[in-house]
Amino acid sequence: MPPGNARPSAKESKTCQTRRSRPALLCRSPLRPPSPLAPPTGTIRKPARALPYKIIDFCASLRVTVVLFVLAFILVFFGTWAQVDAGIWTVVKQYFRWWFVWIPMKILLFRTIDIPENYGIPFPGGWTLGALLLTNLLAAHATRFKLTWKRSGIMILHSGLIVMMLGEFFTGVFAIEGRMTIVEGFASNFVESDRHYELAIVERSNPKVDDEILVPGSFLKEGSVLKNPELPFDIEVVRYMVNSEIWRPKVGERNLATEGIRRHRIAIEKRESPGVESAGEFPSAYVTLRQKNTSVPLGTYLVSTWFSFLNCQPDTVTQDGRNYQISLRPQRSYRDYTIELNKFQHKKFVGTNVAKDFRSFVRLIEPGKGENRQVEIYMNHPLYYRGETFYQSSLAVCAKGTILQVVHNWGWWLPYLSCAMVSGGMLIHFGIMLVNFLGIQGFALFPGVGSSRTKKTH
Repeated sequence: MPPGNARPSAKESKTCQTRRSRPALLCRSPLRPPSPLAPPTGTIRKPARALPYKIIDFCASLRVTVVLFVLAFILVFFGTWAQVDAGIWTVVKQYFRWWFVWIPMKILLFRTIDIPENYGIPFPGGWTLGALLLTNLLAAHATRFKLTWKRSGIMILHSGLIVMMLGEFFTGVFAIEGRMTIVEGFASNFVESDRHYELAIVERSNPKVDDEILVPGSFLKEGSVLKNPELPFDIEVVRYMVNSEIWRPKVGERNLATEGIRRHRIAIEKRESPGVESAGEFPSAYVTLRQKNTSVPLGTYLVSTWFSFLNCQPDTVTQDGRNYQISLRPQRSYRDYTIELNKFQHKKFVGTNVAKDFRSFVRLIEPGKGENRQVEIYMNHPLYYRGETFYQSSLAVCAKGTILQVVHNWGWWLPYLSCAMVSGGMLIHFGIMLVNFLGIQGFALFPGVGSSRTKKTH
């Protein structure tokens, strides 16, 4: 028989019967998945971002935030150590209210080794770190945070932090603090600074108006010569002391002062009072007055804020037929109004010298605005007038009188607003989180608000 008509063997017949008993699909060869495409020969790269976007992403980095916080902790730590040798306001100005600070090696080694202050390291100051933190926060909001209801609490909280930083900056730059000292029965129209001083040359030939020429204390550098057409004479700074004590000279002790009623006193230099004790500092200076153009000396005078504190009469210098009073005093700023002290009341606890109450009965007078009224100033009851606040601070030392603390700070409300915003933002944020959590647990407080679990159907 031809091969095409040959009968199958017994084994082949059994195999064919088995295949016929199965579904037809199983008799076919299984389908294979299509072969994957060959891997690309080149690497796919994301399009490069522009440089401004890279800078914004870097500024918004959380790593930058952590680094800035660490630097701020270091600045506060060594700023606190610096108050061992310097006054609190000196440290505030140098460390926290400036862009850069020079930290001496002596402070870095916790004063274990006495090293000259010339050796140290530069470090970013408080204003620099504050500006960088503000930039970091704004960049993070521009890149990562979306303006949604769920993020509203975070937005308000961060806005409160921004208001707090701006409030500190405005306070450091624009706030003015000083004191007004008034003797009972007299009046005053000027405020004296607590931290700044000036050399005053006053000509009082006019009984109604004083002609004052003022030299800021920052100009009084040892060895410098002050020349100005407004000055009646040239001023050479022989010696300047940031803090001092006034004593009678001992027998044979050299006195730099050669003229004036202070030539029988000497100034002994003291180091700057550390920490909060710096409120009792008394700068002093020895100055030599010289005639203009000829440089002929008129004498060396001792000037000190100690004499101003005791309300002593300044030294008088005669030049070109005019009398000038020269003194070193706290920096003054004059007002258009006058405060007259009618009565000062000082109460003590029975049997002690501890002050119980200070009260000043004053009259506020400003003729230009028709202001003339009686005011009582005491603890927690200040006087508010023309953007300034007058607090009852203390009593005068040398005479019966009062010392009023005067504060002018138009941004005083910013810290209160900041605290309210931060507190409100936290309450809103945690409230939203609580509502979402209760919704997940099946205790939805508001229908349709929050997440809920859904059952799967099969």
